[in-house]
This record gives sequence, structure tokens and C-alpha cells, in this order.
Amino acid sequence: MSLTQDLANKLAQNQANLPPDVIPVMGKATEDLVKSGIARQSLKAGDAAPNFTLPNAVGKSVEMRELLSTGPVVISFYRGQWCPYCNLELHALQQALPEIQALGSTLAAISPQTPDNSLSTTEKNELTFEVLSDVGNQVARQFGLVFSLPEELRPIYQSFGIDIPAHNGDNTFELPIPATYVISADGAIAHAFVNPDYTKRLDPEDIVAVLRSL
Repeated sequence: MSLTQDLANKLAQNQANLPPDVIPVMGKATEDLVKSGIARQSLKAGDAAPNFTLPNAVGKSVEMRELLSTGPVVISFYRGQWCPYCNLELHALQQALPEIQALGSTLAAISPQTPDNSLSTTEKNELTFEVLSDVGNQVARQFGLVFSLPEELRPIYQSFGIDIPAHNGDNTFELPIPATYVISADGAIAHAFVNPDYTKRLDPEDIVAVLRSL
């Protein structure tokens, strides 16, 4: 089964279990984010990817320029380990990792979680690619992906047991729009998938197709 189908199944399951009064609030928040135009302002194919250095799950510094020295890089920005759609995506990326690496590419996932929570993500999903901690969303901001979770969603998330400040180590409630970038070895963005609807992600088979075209 593809990631796209897994995500659709998860969405249907979640909507069946959500309180009826919560569904329109969450739907409007996504709609408002789409209308904000944030996706249009994010980095696109043809743009130069910014260089950055972030700690991985065990605290080692990882530099974008160093990753590019060995070939193309795939970057996935995700919201956090508390997001079931993110976990489905990370699992699918792990399954596709051998094919991605066979094409000479490196894979890295980035979230605003603290390094400790990134480590939990790595262990929970048995990930063998780099999981980087972008505390304060500094790198996500350079890509134009950062937004603040609306006030009306914060108590809803809390009722689900999701404490975003605890995961991210700050009180901003800022998150990145989930996005996937395929960056060629020269640092140019070859493909960008940015969707304010967090239930939609770039399928790994599409990532592989882009890498094969480079």
C-alpha cells in the first residue's frame, strides 16, 4: 500500500473517532492556512537551498553542505512525533531508504522538536536516516514554512494529549508546514512539495522518480 493510501485511511479513521464539534474547527484551520498563501511564499524548484547546521538525534552536528558533497539530498520537514501522519510518512521514508540511497542520495528529516524528542522519534520508528532538531524553526523559517498553531486549536490538541511546547522546548506554538524537498548536488532545489494540509505528503515513489531524473 502506498503512503498516499495510508494517509487517506488514517484521515478517515481519525474523522470517524473525532468529536463532531472538533472536525469543523480543524477543517477551518487548515482552510485558513491554505488561504494565507504561505505555500506560495515558500522555497520552490529552482531556488537555492540554504546551507544550515543542525544537531541530529544524538547531538552530532549535521551540515547541509556536507550532505550535498556526496550527492543529492532529500529533506522532509515534519511536525513532530505526536503527529500520526508524520509517523506514517517517516515509516514510508524508512522503507524507501535503500532505493533512495542506491540513487546516491541522502535522506534527512527535520522537525522543531528538541533533540531528546527527535531521539524518541528515531527509536519509535526505527529510523536509520538523519533526524534533525530545528529548535525555534530557524531552518524551516529559511524555507518559508513556519506558521503558528491557531489559538482555537491549542486546547483541542491539549485534549488529545499533545503538548507542543513540551515537544519543542518553547511556548511559540510554531510549526513547519510539512514539506519535502529534493535538492540536487549543486544545492539547487530540484523538486518541492509544500502542502498546508498536513494530511497530504509526497509519496516516496515520487521522490525516487525525481532522483532518477537528476
